[in-house]
Amino acid sequence: MIEVEHLSKRFGDRYAVDDLSFSVAPGEVLGFLGPNGAGKSTTMKMITGFLTPDGGTARIMGHDIQQAPVAAKRTFGYLPEGAPGYSDMTVAQFLRFIADIRGLSGAQREARIDAVVADIHLNDVLGQRLETLSKGFRRRVGLAQAILHDPQVLILDEPTDGLDPNQKHEVRKLIQGMAKDKIIVVSTHILEEVEAVCSRAMIISHGKILADDTPATLAAKTASGRLDDYFREITAGGLS
Repeated sequence: MIEVEHLSKRFGDRYAVDDLSFSVAPGEVLGFLGPNGAGKSTTMKMITGFLTPDGGTARIMGHDIQQAPVAAKRTFGYLPEGAPGYSDMTVAQFLRFIADIRGLSGAQREARIDAVVADIHLNDVLGQRLETLSKGFRRRVGLAQAILHDPQVLILDEPTDGLDPNQKHEVRKLIQGMAKDKIIVVSTHILEEVEAVCSRAMIISHGKILADDTPATLAAKTASGRLDDYFREITAGGLS
């Protein structure tokens, strides 16, 4: 599982993440929610080893991200903000490069690339350089590299950012299809996305957890029965 213990990060005199602890078990899809500046992306960067915490740690499938970073990183796929890539590579070249560094080879390598290209509908842009792609296609390529090695854990930061409604629907279906045998964390500001794909919702603000339950249970705490109303009220300090 993912185990986060007393994770903290300061920027100047401000805590972006403040003594955060939680765990995510196999089969769970955790929606990680919060207003801008809540600490969502900072938390994900620390869990995945791209940012060193000031305190605490995270373990992924039993591997401490600080003490055993290579072993930990083998277990997960990560889609960060912006989905950076090598702009002068074509999509096909980039996916082959990712397959190589993930240790895929031979028939397995080709089969995984073919499967991911089909699942994320990248056939039409395989020959294009990443720098020429639209924001939506760059996001889709970023998702492709995250799932290419069929990891046990997926950590996705705004996976549908820049996608049109049809593409969002396709990505949500893909996440739902992978959920039964993976651990998935999805950071998003789209509450309908949480309701569509997540079995659990965690809301943070100022680096602290405000709520952690199923989306339906949280929504039921408001008179309207809507998750977006609960989110607005709790992040404004109106609900306990």
